[in-house]
Amino acid sequence: MTMKTSSTAVCTLLLLTGGHLPGTAWASGNHAGGHTHGAQAAIGKPGIEKQASRTVTIDMTDDMRFSPAEVTVQKGETIRFTVHNSGQLKHEFVLGTEKALKEHAELMKKFPGMEHAEDNMVSVAPGQSGDVIWQFTQSGKVLFACLQPGHYDAGMKGFVAVDRKKLKPATAAASR
Repeated sequence: MTMKTSSTAVCTLLLLTGGHLPGTAWASGNHAGGHTHGAQAAIGKPGIEKQASRTVTIDMTDDMRFSPAEVTVQKGETIRFTVHNSGQLKHEFVLGTEKALKEHAELMKKFPGMEHAEDNMVSVAPGQSGDVIWQFTQSGKVLFACLQPGHYDAGMKGFVAVDRKKLKPATAAASR
């Protein structure tokens, strides 16, 4: 993987490393190959396309909203998010923790032309669609947002509720 030393690369590294630039950050591995940055580990890992159990379609509008804004998945499930931009403005879909999304939203204000090339995000031009394939490895809540300048602050965010695998009910014999 070749990385240009630019504001885009620096911003991406700052986002993924929590603001720290260790010497090994410049030699990051291929996300699809199983390498997961610390910031991403809390939300899961890049999924493998053929292992996606279903597709969730999300629409982005110039009203600064996602539809749906809430999605429920099972822990361990791999989802293909097909994200459509039905607005006239550029929008994006970024999975992350609240801290990471807020930090990245602030970086986008400083570097509004920043382009993204990470597995947990997709930028989508008006009238176009894009995909994010993600495996949810932790129970809890994973947030998503549009981080184009001003969009996050205007409320363009949602979440994925990641439930634990449902256990089979105990039988009467097992409860004795």
